[in-house]
Amino acid sequence: MAPFTLRIHALPALAAILALAAPTARGDVRIETPVVRESPAQLKQRIESLDRALFEAFNRCDLDELERFFVPELEFYHDNSGLTASRAKFIGDVKKNVCGKFRRELVAGSLEVWPLGDYGAVYSGTHLFCKVGAAKCEGMGRFLHIWQNQGGDWKITRVVSYDHKPVPQ
Repeated sequence: MAPFTLRIHALPALAAILALAAPTARGDVRIETPVVRESPAQLKQRIESLDRALFEAFNRCDLDELERFFVPELEFYHDNSGLTASRAKFIGDVKKNVCGKFRRELVAGSLEVWPLGDYGAVYSGTHLFCKVGAAKCEGMGRFLHIWQNQGGDWKITRVVSYDHKPVPQ
């Protein structure tokens, strides 16, 4: 009788294991690992690091590197131009409108980061836009990015860029 009872109690664990390693529609085996939540300080450090790397690529106009930060289904909302509904279109717009024309600088101390449960993080801040070769920055704006964490691979899914205006004198 004990082995039969043991098997019944083992079924939920076996079902959970099988569900985690279930074949996908393509037949691949998918193994999900639990998300390890970072402390608020660790999350802020991670997002600050990602922001630096993202905008280093943006400022260098390294479009291949820049593309790696975004999901293909990117939604980019801009207060002046509206919605850009794909990574490919966004990268094309950066190539046409940004490269060789201006760079972005984060306003020190403006970055704020919040966790989004097991999904990732949201962050916002203020940045300056500076014409290439100019001694000082002329434009500024605010931003909000939503980062998705898939097993340690962080990608931006949504961007809202707004409140663009001249830098106050």
